[in-house]
Amino acid sequence: MKILFIGGTGNISLATSRALLSQGHQLWLLNRTGHHPELQGAHFICGDINSEDAQQNLQLQEWDVVVNWIAFTTADVTRDIKLFRDNTRQYVFISSASCYQNPGPTPVITERTPLENPFWEYSRNKIAAERTLIAACETEDFPATIVRPSHTYSTVIPLTIGGWQEYTAVARMKQGKPVVVQGDGTSLWTLTHAEDFARGFISLLGNRAALGEDFHITSDEFLSWNEIYQLTAEAAGAEARIVHVTSDRICAMAPDYTGTLLGDKSVSAIFDNSKIKRLVPDFRAQIPYREGIKRAVAWFEADASRQVINPATEALIERLIATTV
Repeated sequence: MKILFIGGTGNISLATSRALLSQGHQLWLLNRTGHHPELQGAHFICGDINSEDAQQNLQLQEWDVVVNWIAFTTADVTRDIKLFRDNTRQYVFISSASCYQNPGPTPVITERTPLENPFWEYSRNKIAAERTLIAACETEDFPATIVRPSHTYSTVIPLTIGGWQEYTAVARMKQGKPVVVQGDGTSLWTLTHAEDFARGFISLLGNRAALGEDFHITSDEFLSWNEIYQLTAEAAGAEARIVHVTSDRICAMAPDYTGTLLGDKSVSAIFDNSKIKRLVPDFRAQIPYREGIKRAVAWFEADASRQVINPATEALIERLIATTV
């Protein structure tokens, strides 16, 4: 297949790009750098999706699949519908599992769980973009597929405070310092390695049964946040000295966490992957967190420049700990 990725070199998408190339697909990537050292054999278009030159270039070609990894708003998908309505057989919008109402009507999240997130504008924008695509599917037969990744990791540390692109929390663990976990740490969470996400995702590409449909793609493993921090510490050769702080207190002291915490990680998230497994019967996540986090930590430790310790996060953790004394 001839596949266009808008983006395609990030924490989630890079594993998918590598897998598609290994399977012999023609992969084109539009990004601002025009290259990536791990994607030998890919075709790159250097540019910005909002530029007229890039748009003209994309409209001159026919695509089997277009995937936009970096569309966030109704304006983004409205632009893409205009760009690709006549020259692609499938358009895939990367949404987010944070769009689901949580807690929802049942403890386990399915694709029919209502979409609602009063705490996070990011999620509300994704929901609005989904609705725009669904309307285009219904009114003009636009060939859209919606995919909602959950908390997917590869080149990030999936911890709530001091993680993601930071090494702050891991460094504290290695130094024997305490780290903060929201709530009492017993709520359950689902973490998915990007290579597992790629296994399910690729099976949707070029699959006519996926048109007009929505899917989440996650691991079937769920862990408490206490376990997540302990396994992360273990991967770094350390122990997790956990201090519990309520989500409300964290967000009161650091309002920037309101979306990602009250709108996402403060409530259990367990996913039913039956829908994608019906379409892709052999899909199974294969990388448990105990193994996946070892790979992520090793990636950070392979290059000292990746081990970013944020003084502001350090100060926040210390202030939060002080409130529990």
